[in-house]
Amino acid sequence: MRVLLLCVVLTQATTPKPTLPPSPDPASSQFTAEAGLLLVAIKPAAVADYEAAIRALQEVLAKDSDPQRSAAAKGWHVYKSREGDAKGNAIYVHVMLPAVPNFDYRPSLLLDELVKDLEPSVLAKYQEAFAGPPTKLNLVEFAKMSVMPVEPKKPGGL
Repeated sequence: MRVLLLCVVLTQATTPKPTLPPSPDPASSQFTAEAGLLLVAIKPAAVADYEAAIRALQEVLAKDSDPQRSAAAKGWHVYKSREGDAKGNAIYVHVMLPAVPNFDYRPSLLLDELVKDLEPSVLAKYQEAFAGPPTKLNLVEFAKMSVMPVEPKKPGGL
């Protein structure tokens, strides 16, 4: 995981600026790039609570007819790492590819909005499951490894 973060830091200087302004809400899970990644650490004792909330959200999004939410759900994958972090927390990786502009991917907001018969304790347990705040990464493709690299054009088209 440290290598991935290091690579992101090293390539940020060469990536284009975001086309959308960042959300003023620091907890927002909106993305300003073509792809987004959320790294979520969950307390070991709360894994079942977190997974129950994510499955409830998956169920409602799979049936949702709203075009923006359907587009977000189509490119949203959640992976569980086989390894935990250094403190024994479970790691979940939410991959948004492509990321839908102006869409907040926070499961708690979506659950609250979409699941009308959700038992209040499910959302409370979900929120208590976090070992810390998620890490949000806006990703811009740097290299596609299956194709030859394109030489950058020199100023003046030479």
